[in-house]
Amino acid sequence: MAEAASFPYETRLNILHGPLELIDVHAVPGAHDFKWFNQTLCKVNDSVVRMAAIEGEYHWHKHDNDDEFFYVVEGELLIDLEGSTIALKPGQAFVVPKTVVHRTRAPRRTTILMVENAGIIPTGS
Repeated sequence: MAEAASFPYETRLNILHGPLELIDVHAVPGAHDFKWFNQTLCKVNDSVVRMAAIEGEYHWHKHDNDDEFFYVVEGELLIDLEGSTIALKPGQAFVVPKTVVHRTRAPRRTTILMVENAGIIPTGS
C-alpha cells in the first residue's frame, strides 16, 4: 500500500466535518500552506468528499478499483489522460474511471472537490 508521506503532497485523510456541520471549502485549515494540499472534508455513505488546493502537477497514477470524480470550485484543472488532456473550469466536473492512468495539473492555484470511495489510496494503486 502506498504511503501518502512518500509523495511531496500534504494529504490529510482525517474526516474534518461530521453530519450537520457547515463546510466552508475556502476556510480549511492548512490549505494555503502547501503547493499541493488535500483534505478529507466529510463522509457520505461509503464515499468521502475531499477538497484540494493545488498548484503544479501530480504524478501519473491509476486506481485499480475506484472511479474518481473531480469538480472545480475555482481556478483551472487539467487532467492528462494517455493521449489527451481535459481542461476543467469552475463549475465543471469529470469522472476518471477505474484503471485509467491519469495525472492532474493546475497551472495556477486551483480549488477542487473530489468524491471517492472512502478506502481509495489518493496517490494511486
